[in-house]
Amino acid sequence: MNIYVVYDSEDGHTEALAHAIAQGARGVRGANVHLHHVERADVHDLAKMDAIIWGCPGHFGSISAGLKTWIDKLGYLWAHGQLVDKIGAVFATIATEHGGIEATLLNLITPMLHQGMIIAGLPANVPENVLYGSYYGVGITVPLEDSPDDPPNMPTEDDLALGRALGRRVALLTAKFKGERGE
Repeated sequence: MNIYVVYDSEDGHTEALAHAIAQGARGVRGANVHLHHVERADVHDLAKMDAIIWGCPGHFGSISAGLKTWIDKLGYLWAHGQLVDKIGAVFATIATEHGGIEATLLNLITPMLHQGMIIAGLPANVPENVLYGSYYGVGITVPLEDSPDDPPNMPTEDDLALGRALGRRVALLTAKFKGERGE
């Protein structure tokens, strides 16, 4: 099964989360994961995928310009129904608590619904998510540094565990949907 993970990242936070998601998906037997920064991602590859996971930094509760520009190229695929019934999931990073993470995740899900995709969230019975509560996908807060000279804050191990859990969930659901074992 083919799983496409595409991300926009400015300071490496979202990229680190994308790599964790890809790692979680790769842990499922039969998963062939394609991981691409949005600048190197071809929307036409999506027609050959079984699942698509996309994410970006949240900008004021919405999708980053880089990923939005890429998503806006999906018109041909939409017109031909090429993403209908593919599994989809989303992820985002923000810099401030209460900075619009759920709005960003919902904005990322909307184009998937327009494409006819089947959305996979992260339910509360996933151990990594029991107390965190990131149900629409994975949304994490990575605070800005105090000074431009400080080393960048990166996602914590708990954040990356959420990413791996989402990748694994999408891969297992995709295998189930395709009638494969996956485990």
